[in-house]
Amino acid sequence: MNARGGFAIAHVAGGFTLLEAATVLVIAGLLLQAVVTGQELIQNSRVRNIMSQQSAVEAAFEAFQDRFLAPPGDYAAASANIDCSPASCLDGNGNGRIEAGTSGAVHEEILAWQHLSAAGFLEGPFHLLASGATAPTPDNTPRNVFGGYLEIAFDRQWGYSGNPSPRHNIKSGNHIPASVLAEVDQKIDDGRPGSGRFQFSTYSGDGVPPPVGGTPDGCTDADAQTASWDTRGSFDNCGAATLVR
Repeated sequence: MNARGGFAIAHVAGGFTLLEAATVLVIAGLLLQAVVTGQELIQNSRVRNIMSQQSAVEAAFEAFQDRFLAPPGDYAAASANIDCSPASCLDGNGNGRIEAGTSGAVHEEILAWQHLSAAGFLEGPFHLLASGATAPTPDNTPRNVFGGYLEIAFDRQWGYSGNPSPRHNIKSGNHIPASVLAEVDQKIDDGRPGSGRFQFSTYSGDGVPPPVGGTPDGCTDADAQTASWDTRGSFDNCGAATLVR
């Protein structure tokens, strides 16, 4: 109370004390660390998903060849030896290569998924109910964690654009960040998009192909065998391919 019998009003100095400021900084640091850790966990999960998907498809491809002595999709006796219920299996042309169909022909790169699924080598089910199917859909083709369609085919759509040698390859599908593919490459191959068994690919099943390496927003820093994955930008429409025998 003051001399006149009233109550005095206490004045509190403004601002933070050193202890309060230190507490705020610690909390902010913990929150930032949690965000970074969460991003790393998401990145690691996506990398593992791409790796396991490529590995599973490669194992299924090789197991199918070992059993039927033909690649899936190209197998000419599928209708006689594989149960594709409710419809009969479609046959490939039996030339030893999984080829994209021309007008009026079976697209073997799509049929491959039905053969693998119906033969029990790949979870699905994936159905190619009509020989006229020319494009991947969720019903006939698996997708990666980013929504891009996978593909198995015998072609040159892997590595740099001057690549002269067609080979069977398993494409990861597009819409994958370059940083994810770079980490996958480092873990399972040589870390280079233009060499080794895991290489860059411009394949797109949905009409939005990744740009050629070295171009603006490109996924690699050059269109060459010596290129590197371009992880400096936020390039998120990239794809790759695993080469198989």
